[in-house]
Amino acid sequence: MKLWVLVAICVVACTVAPFIGPGLSANSADFIFWQLRVPRTLMAMLVGGTLSLVGAVYQSLFANPLAAPSTVGTTAGATLGALVAIVLGARLAPGGLPLITAAAFVGALGVSFIVAAIAAGRRVRMNDVVLAGIACSMAAGALATGLQFSADSAELMAATRWSLGHLPQVGYSGVLLLTPFALVTVAGLLALTRALEVFIAGEEHAESQGVPVRRVRTVAIGLGALGVAACVAWCGPIAFVELIVPHLVRRTLGVSRRVLLPGSVVVGAAFLALCDASARVLLPGRELPVGVVTAALGTPLLVYLVARGRS
Repeated sequence: MKLWVLVAICVVACTVAPFIGPGLSANSADFIFWQLRVPRTLMAMLVGGTLSLVGAVYQSLFANPLAAPSTVGTTAGATLGALVAIVLGARLAPGGLPLITAAAFVGALGVSFIVAAIAAGRRVRMNDVVLAGIACSMAAGALATGLQFSADSAELMAATRWSLGHLPQVGYSGVLLLTPFALVTVAGLLALTRALEVFIAGEEHAESQGVPVRRVRTVAIGLGALGVAACVAWCGPIAFVELIVPHLVRRTLGVSRRVLLPGSVVVGAAFLALCDASARVLLPGRELPVGVVTAALGTPLLVYLVARGRS
């Protein structure tokens, strides 16, 4: 399949997504469609495209098809920050941001900064970066578990709902706030396409081809952490998007990073927009968190892709 055909399909999917859902009454139809569904679809496109691209870049960088933002501790740091905010119980941070969002962003960037600093070392290899990310994730997870013992039932419920992953009703203001982070991440990572193409053959080969491995590694991890931190801060940890979409694009368009990376952005945007639309209709009268939908779809699809790859 050609990239432009895939782009056309995804544009149609994103256009249709806001129309999917329970029927709207005549009195509230315009408000619900334009003020709730459309901005949520735009948010889904930003988050889905950003997470999918970061997943594709990390899989190329780590030479591991199961690499994800959790590899460098971004998701664990965001979860820890969000739990701190929930236990504190405050609603707004300086500047009017929801405290949970601001705290999750700070936590994700804090953990990722540690891993990026390690990745910038002169003699550090990707295995060392992975181990550092796992260690930071375990430390953040242990602290998050300890915080839950000091939380009451209402705080635990809030933490559980946030951890399922959801697209909040933030309106166009929330979309505008997330857009700069998503654009910087996407533009920066796509600019590394040529260097990441050389990474396919390993770091030693990339160095022999004149690629500044240490700089590319640090910039890629830093940009990925920035985008994922912003997405997770607003929406919680949405599972499997950054794993599934790059595999789908790789199967459809091939392994070349020149089509894999932009293809992941487009397919990721459409994938999450359709998952969010499905969450509105799967349970009549109720709405599932989008993270539940992506996990339900992602688990069997990932198993299928792995089994097909081995056959």
